[in-house]
Amino acid sequence: MKQVTMIEMEGCPYCAKAHRAIGELAQKDPRYNALAIRYVDENRDTDEVQPFAGKYYYVPSLFIDGEKGYEAKPGQDYEEIYAAVKQVFDQAVGK
Repeated sequence: MKQVTMIEMEGCPYCAKAHRAIGELAQKDPRYNALAIRYVDENRDTDEVQPFAGKYYYVPSLFIDGEKGYEAKPGQDYEEIYAAVKQVFDQAVGK
């Protein structure tokens, strides 16, 4: 299984939607529970975010084994974020 990294920022409403989607997906499919998700706060975890510098602009951004799988865009609603997170998770579990 592949490593998923989520770059996020405290107080970000899009990150909150992504967390909600992650929780719902984990309830629907046990394979998603097995994913190793590493959460990296852009402001607090400056050393951990360094390898991703220049690979994203908006948060949340999800990476699969270091490759960008999703980057939020301004104005996205919950359904769009849910679909994008699901797509990343499907790729990470090999679905």
